Amino acid sequence: MAADDQDPGGPGGTGGPWGPQPSRRDKRLYLVLMTICIGLFVISWAVLDRYSQAAAIAVSAVALVIPPFAVIIANAASASDRRRP
Repeated sequence: MAADDQDPGGPGGTGGPWGPQPSRRDKRLYLVLMTICIGLFVISWAVLDRYSQAAAIAVSAVALVIPPFAVIIANAASASDRRRP
């Protein structure tokens, strides 16, 4: 193994050049938020579009905002682990 190739630290790794891996809770939270996002898109264009295009666009706008917040929320705990004391 070369000096530049660091081991990521295994399960729940704490080392490596990429920092600590997200916890299982963080991954689950990200999955839930992204599932909600996809669900909102499907509901807005498969169901709401038949009744109100304005409502479908509004729900799509809400769904569009979820992914950046999902990443921020899911990585918040991991980011605090990367800070040096």
